[in-house]
Amino acid sequence: MKILLVHNMYQQPGGEDTVFNQERELLESAGHQVLTYCRSNREIGNSSGLRRLPLAAQMVWARDTRREIASLLACQRPDLVHIHNTFLMVSPSIYAACKEAQVPVVQTLHNYRLFCPAANFFRAGQVCEECVEHNLWRSVHHACYRDSRAQTAGVACMLEVHRLLRTGSTMVNTYVPLTEFARRKFIACGVPAEKTVTKPNFVHPDPGPRRSTCDYALFIGRLSAEKGPETLLQAWNRLRVRASLRIIGDGPLRSRLEAGTDGRAPDISFEGQIGRPQVLSALKSGRFLVFPSRWYESFPMVIAEAFACGTPVIASRLGAAQEIVEDGQTGLHFTPGDPDDLAAKIAWAWTHPGEMAAMGRAARAEYEAKYTGGRNYQMLMEIYKHVLRERC
Repeated sequence: MKILLVHNMYQQPGGEDTVFNQERELLESAGHQVLTYCRSNREIGNSSGLRRLPLAAQMVWARDTRREIASLLACQRPDLVHIHNTFLMVSPSIYAACKEAQVPVVQTLHNYRLFCPAANFFRAGQVCEECVEHNLWRSVHHACYRDSRAQTAGVACMLEVHRLLRTGSTMVNTYVPLTEFARRKFIACGVPAEKTVTKPNFVHPDPGPRRSTCDYALFIGRLSAEKGPETLLQAWNRLRVRASLRIIGDGPLRSRLEAGTDGRAPDISFEGQIGRPQVLSALKSGRFLVFPSRWYESFPMVIAEAFACGTPVIASRLGAAQEIVEDGQTGLHFTPGDPDDLAAKIAWAWTHPGEMAAMGRAARAEYEAKYTGGRNYQMLMEIYKHVLRERC
């Protein structure tokens, strides 16, 4: 099979980039001919003010992307196009090029950008769905994208234009949400149910299960409000047991969080960004991962990586995390944004290492059943074959 993979990388690398690369490697290793078309938001540079005006047009309809994709489709004639992200430089113009060339399109839904300019249904410290319940212009009022009404208006305009053009309903053959929670949410927002097929993220190659643990817990992720690091540190301050926490990652809240933990050093260490091999090593040695996210998430790669390493997860009872982590089986749930409940769950986990080790083994079994490269390849092929059958 000849497949064209399309991805627009963000300025800061993240989970979507990891998934894109893993799926490319998976398809290539299985003998498929894989073509790639990639752009990056780093192309934007440091433009601001009037210099950003052309970006609004690029976001809605990138003529250069459409032209390049049309040429690629004509020359290479792939069997299908699998799109991961079009925001910002690729733009939805790619769908029109695919339809004109009569090449079917698979679209992975990594986030909620179709219905939320900020892509995360999160505002002012809590879940927000005003753009679904009312209209997209609520986001402009709240300056949801980059705290800028002007930039938010550009994203909202892009979404509104393509709703009017019915781009999603007429030019995408299959949408791939990453969890059943996300699938239900997208259907409730208007994505046709018959066009959705759930396929989770995966971890490949298999890092292997852990053999022993050290005396620390882990937070791994971006240090921003929606990820819940403030809830985590508030919970840590309420602990009545002495426990160590390693915080891996960076973000806009880091300096403030570090300033607020002076009294708990050396219990809490901020380690910044580290490489993926070091992340996996930390997961294999940690007692458990704490995942205090306050938004729905889509499919957190770090939870799948924890499961692959045999590490249990304490997660918010919310969205995808609630679906992936089974309370009392592969980890524990706590009430989102509630530091008292989180502190109670952390204290229990720290003082019940035997029970948490059993949950870690169950997490590893869950990985082997659902989140390996082999299992994901099977699911991906089922989606591709279904799309190609429907085309005939």
